Amino acid sequence: MRIILLFFSLIYSLSAHQVAYERWGDGETFLTFLERHNLPSSVYYDLDDEDKTLTEEIITGFNYQVMRDDQGRVVQALIPINDELQLHLTCNDGACSVAPIPIESQVRREAFMLEINNSPYYDIEKATGSKALAQIFVGGFKNSLNFRRDLQKGDRLVMVYEQRYRFGKPFSMPKLLSTMIEMRGKRYGIYLHEDDRYYDQSGAQVEGFLLATPVRNARISSRFTKRRFHPVLKRYRAHLGVDYAARSGTPIMAAGNGKVIYAGYNRGYGNVVKINHEGSYTTLYAHMTSFKKGIKNGMRVKQGEVIGYVGSTGLSTGPHLHFGLYKNGNAINPESVVQVATNALSGKQRSAFMQIKKKYDQEFDTHLETQTAPSRFDDFQYVYYLSEDSKKEAL
Repeated sequence: MRIILLFFSLIYSLSAHQVAYERWGDGETFLTFLERHNLPSSVYYDLDDEDKTLTEEIITGFNYQVMRDDQGRVVQALIPINDELQLHLTCNDGACSVAPIPIESQVRREAFMLEINNSPYYDIEKATGSKALAQIFVGGFKNSLNFRRDLQKGDRLVMVYEQRYRFGKPFSMPKLLSTMIEMRGKRYGIYLHEDDRYYDQSGAQVEGFLLATPVRNARISSRFTKRRFHPVLKRYRAHLGVDYAARSGTPIMAAGNGKVIYAGYNRGYGNVVKINHEGSYTTLYAHMTSFKKGIKNGMRVKQGEVIGYVGSTGLSTGPHLHFGLYKNGNAINPESVVQVATNALSGKQRSAFMQIKKKYDQEFDTHLETQTAPSRFDDFQYVYYLSEDSKKEAL
């Protein structure tokens, strides 16, 4: 499907359709969304199980777009699931359907150098306009460096990252590729390796707070994918987590220390527990047959503590744990940050990493020498994506 851009001015000048930008509220579900917009609940019930589960992934606080006709009836809606996929709802003469479609975007590799005048967080946000970049930088070093004690005015930092753009405007979280800070004449770096994990300049893993698996003696039955085009179904699918097949009743452990923010039931995930962790991470454990006695909202849990038991509740074809990992509300691959057998690279892996590190270090030198200025993150301008057929209908 070819995706095009339709600006407000085009909508207003050539049709009576209007686009509203709304916020996905706390506790809102796809069914309550349909009810609130006077749409038939059959839109949800006609979905297959995978797409029903996908509606559970809509993130609280995200903006979505609704197009209405001159009588206020919804004719289209676009609801983002992640930075690659969105639900496209279309209605015509009371008949509605919904399908996942890709969010068209381009990825740019960017970098900048800054001299520290106040603090890394303040200076990065001020120079780029991006709180996300500031959070990523500070979060990467928070367990290894003491900025308050050791940082001096005039110390320098470099960040190399990827940023998604759609129609020239940035959106979604930037992806850090490497970063460096000089403190008292000494360099400290963080580097993204080929295994999609971060390591410091000595080859020690930076992110590794999660258990290797939250279920013992389980096999992975389905891996993480944000967007995959099914060659047979001819449509886009997503699986925003890792499935661990195990016997019903197998204990499920908290992947890390944190606070339970939800323990209850929903249609897609059945019995589910969500845990907040440090560093803006949240883990999700779904399809449980039951919770461990005492697990409730607000309680603190420790890594390895049993929180429930494997089951097949919700939209599930057999006993398994669906394990999801989110950072700043966005689904990420749990396998990219789980602990490995050793936290330091060795052998061929270390040699490969040192080659990558060498290239990034050379890039750091270039940006320090040229004093590469950061790009400003301008405010995102509202745009609306429509299929070619939908555009013709709107006009």
